[in-house]
Amino acid sequence: MKKILVLISIVAFMSCKPTSEKQVIALTNQKEFVWEGANIYFLLTDRFQNADPSNDVHFNRQDDAATLRGFKGGDLKGITQKINEGYFTDLGINAIWLTPIVEQIHAGTDEGTGKSYGYHGYWTKDWTAIDPNFGTKEDLSELVATAHKNGIRILLDAVINHTGPVTDQDPVWPESWVRTAPQCDYSNYEKTTSCTLVKNLPDIRTDSNENVALPPQLIAKWKAEGRYEQEVEELDAFFARTGYPKAPRFYIMKWLTDYITEFGIDGYRVDTVKHAEEYVWQEFSKECDYSFAQYKKQNPEKVLDSNDFYLVGEVYNYGISTGTTYDFGDKKVNYFDNAFQSLINFDLKWNAQQMATKDVFFMYDSILNSSLKDYGVLNYMTSHDDGQPFDRERNNPIKTAELLLLSPGTSQVYYGDESARELIVPTATGDANLRSLMNWNTIETDPKTQAILQHWQKIGQFRANHPAVGAGKHELIASASGLVFSRVRNNDKIIVGMELPIGYKTIPVASLFNDGTLLRDAYSKQTLTVIAGEVSLTNNAAIVLLEELPVL
Repeated sequence: MKKILVLISIVAFMSCKPTSEKQVIALTNQKEFVWEGANIYFLLTDRFQNADPSNDVHFNRQDDAATLRGFKGGDLKGITQKINEGYFTDLGINAIWLTPIVEQIHAGTDEGTGKSYGYHGYWTKDWTAIDPNFGTKEDLSELVATAHKNGIRILLDAVINHTGPVTDQDPVWPESWVRTAPQCDYSNYEKTTSCTLVKNLPDIRTDSNENVALPPQLIAKWKAEGRYEQEVEELDAFFARTGYPKAPRFYIMKWLTDYITEFGIDGYRVDTVKHAEEYVWQEFSKECDYSFAQYKKQNPEKVLDSNDFYLVGEVYNYGISTGTTYDFGDKKVNYFDNAFQSLINFDLKWNAQQMATKDVFFMYDSILNSSLKDYGVLNYMTSHDDGQPFDRERNNPIKTAELLLLSPGTSQVYYGDESARELIVPTATGDANLRSLMNWNTIETDPKTQAILQHWQKIGQFRANHPAVGAGKHELIASASGLVFSRVRNNDKIIVGMELPIGYKTIPVASLFNDGTLLRDAYSKQTLTVIAGEVSLTNNAAIVLLEELPVL
């Protein structure tokens, strides 16, 4: 693992209670990055930040969509801008997941919720091109380089299951490539995989091993853009190296893995996993690993660490409680098997509502250290297509932060979770409510929003500084008056107190720290000395984040 040197100057108070006597201590913290404990920020590129208004309109896309169903101007440059401003670092983010940035269908269509365009990125027209509304290849290259310079990994979003909808400007792909019926009813395995997700969303024939020619519309497009010969030459080289048939899924795998070898992205979140056969993901994983190894070999100076390429899958409604399997009713599938390191966990928002926090943490730790040992889950409280988020009205963003960021596993912060961005938008329908514009204005002007953001920042930075938070062994210390627990990963040891009384509080720490040990509460920035197996402090919060200071 790459070790990142972080210099932190803090004020130490040499007693069990803070005093006015100050001593500056330089803390060198060797941070290990592990995906199992990462803090991932998930954003819709179009809705996050518009840094280049000149790219807002392409392909004659009109401003005639239903509420929040058209392009709004967010772009790759906007993400890079916020990385440079330190927004993600301040939030404790060490990976960013972007919705798909490939070229989308040019026209709009109505799926029953009003006219929509492919602002979200899941309606592919050409996997080999970046949609100009999002930016250029140069913009993506700069984004990845800037992120890596700041210790942040980049995940793109892979769609292999379907093309975009058919419109008068976006003709259907050949029948050898896609099926347009039947529509899935999700009653069993076959009726989830060999069918279209919804009406007018052509399903890639991922089960086919038949050689197929390139779609004529793609040939015409590439020729018009002057890159047909180059694309065909690269495809020929790919199929010659791999020996795969020229079947639809392998074309798409080639196109998606090009983003690894060309730009050095660190992982993929994979869309609609359960709607393709499980062997598809094993093949995709193999090609991603190969491409990542090639990138590292060809760019040794850009290698961040020895981590493998990261694949996290969206198996809709998968929950951590089922371990490694997903049950279709007539068939159980293990998507971790030679494919995904992690799956998105749809359970946390329900567990957090229905169980005591201590029981949630115990259950997650138990599963991650037994049936899911060597694998991971990506926890979330809000997402782009889950109409039942944990805190839809944004009444309790403080609790949301604590439950998400302190749960065992990888955390997914959905853009605006940290600033209580609205999830209920007048006149918006369905998932458009979840995709409002990032609320930068309230972050800049509203003291309440700023206080919420600061809470997320403190816990997020603590999580980023300590892989033990998400990937360590959990132990309950006390739960009579608030919840106190420890997490340990190798030499990284932390103790957290939450749901505590405001004001004066005493935290038992003898299970990890000896008397005389200097600890720091990363939340209030107080330094404490362990006396009689405890530390005592006064702060205006219900949370304490304890980390050990080195002896200098």
